[in-house]
Amino acid sequence: MGLGHLCGVVMNCLQPALTPCAGRCSTVFGDSVCRGCRRFSHEVIDWNRYTSVQQEYIWQRLDQQLNQIILPLINVADEQLLQQFMSARQLRLPLHASRGRQIYEVLRVCQRQPQYLDQSGLSLSAAHIEAHWQHIEQRIYALAVASFEFAWLRAAKFYSGT
Repeated sequence: MGLGHLCGVVMNCLQPALTPCAGRCSTVFGDSVCRGCRRFSHEVIDWNRYTSVQQEYIWQRLDQQLNQIILPLINVADEQLLQQFMSARQLRLPLHASRGRQIYEVLRVCQRQPQYLDQSGLSLSAAHIEAHWQHIEQRIYALAVASFEFAWLRAAKFYSGT
């Protein structure tokens, strides 16, 4: 077995685990819901201790929120182009990523690099992408905060016995 083969095996083993983290965590500043990934603060803290089932439950909640906001707002003009774009950009997505998550991740790339919008398969103009992105981010965060507050109220009611 050659060194190249060993290096390939080692590199594959050291690939970082997939998390919802967007690299701009706001829970360190006291937010109950992260403005980057929209997980609850305790989920950010405990992520590596969760079982795969617990992690999947969180992924599903986040994907449902993305579906609820993105699917009515963003149209895909060319499905094949969208799939090629995700593959060419090597977007790291969970195996069962929702349609909303797929579109969101493509949109994230295009927001940062609008010159790729024509290759994305999305039905958006480069002139409006920043406005769409800001609107979507605001709505997704508002939905995540509402979800957190609802969960908190349910827990408070449960523990109070009412």
